[in-house]
Amino acid sequence: MAIEVFNRYENKYLMDTKAFYAIYNQLLAYMELDEYNKNDKFYSISNIYYDTEHDSLIRNSLSKPKYKEKLRIRAYGVPKQDAKVYLELKKKVFGLVNKRRTALMLNEAYDFAVTGRAPELKPYMNKQVVQEIEYFLERYDLKPKVYLTYDRIAMFCKNNRDLRITFDTNIRSRRYDLKLEQGDYGEQLLSRGQWLMEVKAEKTIPVWLSKMLSEHQMYRTSFSKYGNEYKKMRNERLAGERILPC
Repeated sequence: MAIEVFNRYENKYLMDTKAFYAIYNQLLAYMELDEYNKNDKFYSISNIYYDTEHDSLIRNSLSKPKYKEKLRIRAYGVPKQDAKVYLELKKKVFGLVNKRRTALMLNEAYDFAVTGRAPELKPYMNKQVVQEIEYFLERYDLKPKVYLTYDRIAMFCKNNRDLRITFDTNIRSRRYDLKLEQGDYGEQLLSRGQWLMEVKAEKTIPVWLSKMLSEHQMYRTSFSKYGNEYKKMRNERLAGERILPC
């Protein structure tokens, strides 16, 4: 989980629990579990997404442009106030995902994302990524907008570590208490028993995986956690406005 700079293609698939177990059990013949998933355990990922006052980053993303970008702070589990986290800049260009991230202390990440002023460089930081995020923040006045967390199972191909598959479930979000250290509670984003599978590869996926997906009638879908949370929030807000008394 320490990779800081990479490019890859990401294909997403939604499925129920029955389909998850069927695919998961077959994948074990080709792939091995992430070290944090040993003994059939999940690990959790928590994020704070940043956006402009009028949500211009996510609204642009939902319009399906050729280029889009987003900024988030990511932690594994619920971090303590003195914990190390990641500040991530994620871009997508013609379907290719580019992610750049640097380790920061939690308060350094909060301050950097909101003020745009880079922290004093320390050994655990990636200087190049810090500079790229600083340039990004010169163009936007950002604030924390949404908290998103989920439970994950991750797998790596035994013969090709560039191929990674993740399964996320119990995706939950909130638009209050926007601090990672506050806890991993929130409203469910998907129905109970739903899973989001992501196939992540630098190049094309192997033939055996393509056949497996076809056999299980798995079809790619466009699914952004932040995007779907934003649409859910917007729809609920519009519904609330429609039922206001005259």
